[in-house]
Amino acid sequence: MENNTSASYFNLTMFLNIGNYRYPAFVLCLLLCAFIISANLVIIVAIAREKSLHEPMYIFILFLSVNSLYGTAGFFFRFLRDLLSDSHLISRPACFTQIYVIYTYASYELTLLGIMAYDRYVAICQPLHYHNKITARMICKLFVIAWIYPAVAVGTCVYLSSRLPLCDNKIPKVFCANWNIVKLSCVSTVLNNLVGMFVSTSTVFLPLAFVLYTYIRIFLICRKCSPEFKSKVIQSCLPHIITFVNYSVTVFCDVSLSRINLEELNPLLAIILSLEFVVIPPILNPLVYGLKLPEIRKIMLRTLCSKPAQAVKA
Repeated sequence: MENNTSASYFNLTMFLNIGNYRYPAFVLCLLLCAFIISANLVIIVAIAREKSLHEPMYIFILFLSVNSLYGTAGFFFRFLRDLLSDSHLISRPACFTQIYVIYTYASYELTLLGIMAYDRYVAICQPLHYHNKITARMICKLFVIAWIYPAVAVGTCVYLSSRLPLCDNKIPKVFCANWNIVKLSCVSTVLNNLVGMFVSTSTVFLPLAFVLYTYIRIFLICRKCSPEFKSKVIQSCLPHIITFVNYSVTVFCDVSLSRINLEELNPLLAIILSLEFVVIPPILNPLVYGLKLPEIRKIMLRTLCSKPAQAVKA
């Protein structure tokens, strides 16, 4: 195969397998995108407007919703256009930009879940020290670390991939993915593999391990407590646990399946699994936190019900 180092476009080949289903798929994805945007905006507005929710746990939920909008914008807007297009070429700058946005979105989600786990751990296991440890200054520091490190780490991976000479321009996915581009390289990718493993470990597996550790500690504390205390802990932690388990499964599927040529075995399954981690979490997060946490649910219902009432008065 000849070198294609000067190619200015990539070809997203998995769209060819959608065929005549592109129009129903477009309508479905457009509805999903509209739901994700509206549901997360409701969460953001409810928390921002209600002063009683200006507490660390709810601020973290607000940032989860902001990150969901960020990931949705990075994926859906291009994806919806490609669904209706006969050509699925994407320019190199647009491709690497999409990689950066989607991968930082995934990293932000995990680091935010790690911060939320630490918040729940201190609140449950060290309640007397909560206000001393979870201060506004500490929250700012945690957010700075949670946002800056993934941005730099993912940016390094994208930069290394963008400098590789490539022997082909075909990406067997419906969106650009870093590992799929690395596999197109005409030269050794040892450095990319090492940096990729380090970034994956520090932005994916370490936050997941930390969340597991905090919930093991919380579980050990709850074993010695009253049923009422256990009930409050479950009510407080269940949305976070659901989000954590859901995202762990979706990230594991994406990381694992990116290393094999699943599209050669089952193209439809490959498309579904590749879309899972960019679609399911932004849908599930507002549902889980909006329905499970009574404080947010009350504010959301009050906000939604107040608008029709104001319209009637007018």
